[in-house]
Amino acid sequence: MIAPWCWELIEPYLKRNLINRGIERPSRRQILEEFARVWPEFTATIGVQEPFAGTIRFKWLVRLAADEMAPFLEDPVGWIVARYGGGKFKMNLHHGMHFVSTKNFKPEGEPRWWETPELSLE
Repeated sequence: MIAPWCWELIEPYLKRNLINRGIERPSRRQILEEFARVWPEFTATIGVQEPFAGTIRFKWLVRLAADEMAPFLEDPVGWIVARYGGGKFKMNLHHGMHFVSTKNFKPEGEPRWWETPELSLE
């Protein structure tokens, strides 16, 4: 089971995949089968906006594999606050090398993400 807020981000991608494979009007069952096929290759990368050289940038904090995402998907704000405190966060979803969607979160609280080493995306 996937959180409804995340399904809304993923479903259009699944439909596009099926349409691109020649399925003009994918059924609910076909969409769910496509989800089961691609989900193991999904990742969520979470970053935070940080001041940088007079502007802002995203400091990437963590990349979660599909099998690690459940606690984050169940309560994204609580998960972020427990690990990183408050701030302006961005989550990017990818299927392999394909960008799927993004969602922003702005939990309240003292930022603790300063202490976290930056994730290398290379």
